[in-house]
Amino acid sequence: MSSRANMKDVYAHKRASYKLAKRGFDLLLSGVALVALSPVMAATALAIAAESGRPVMYAAPRVGKDGKPFTMYKFRSMVHGAEEMQGILVNEQADALVVGKTATSNATSPAFKVKNDPRITRVGRFIRTYFIDELPQLFNVLKGDMSLVGPRAIQQTRAYTPYEAQRLVVQPGLTCYWQISGNMRMPWGEWLELDLDYIEDMSIATDLAIIGKTFGVVARGEGGY
Repeated sequence: MSSRANMKDVYAHKRASYKLAKRGFDLLLSGVALVALSPVMAATALAIAAESGRPVMYAAPRVGKDGKPFTMYKFRSMVHGAEEMQGILVNEQADALVVGKTATSNATSPAFKVKNDPRITRVGRFIRTYFIDELPQLFNVLKGDMSLVGPRAIQQTRAYTPYEAQRLVVQPGLTCYWQISGNMRMPWGEWLELDLDYIEDMSIATDLAIIGKTFGVVARGEGGY
């Protein structure tokens, strides 16, 4: 654990003008992106429906700013009944979990990730590679649940420690330092430190730099797994 200032204090000292500009930036870019990417989103919905039926969207419960729960929208990239299969994967494939230590489980990391997750469909694997599955989160940005840039809204397998919970002092984002790190399998502790780095670094310039680098990650197909 690093020696850091309290993130609530760090965020409280960010300029009000920045926070207002960040919200305006989110509204403008997410609105433009939804219009520009609507053909991609329509084609994705058709591909999912053709492969595995409806629904094509997945409403995922997540924890947002200050611990407030919200519903995050994603294109469905897994088979039906994937939630029920998660407990089996946690117990039987703990050695394949790749967030936390080299081999981890829900007891060591709050983030759930499984290498070569058998629940992912063929269409799902493609849209995850290029982050297409996350495009519906632009609606969350418009609603104010999320920001374009911020700590990732993860699927938790355990409660946060007080230190980990500091990542919740800001809105979760579509992209973040972890997303552009080039190491999607980094240990949870390193991922957490990147989130806290972002809270310290927050500025319009930082957000623009992260968004710009995200386009490169998408173009190279370095998406989720």
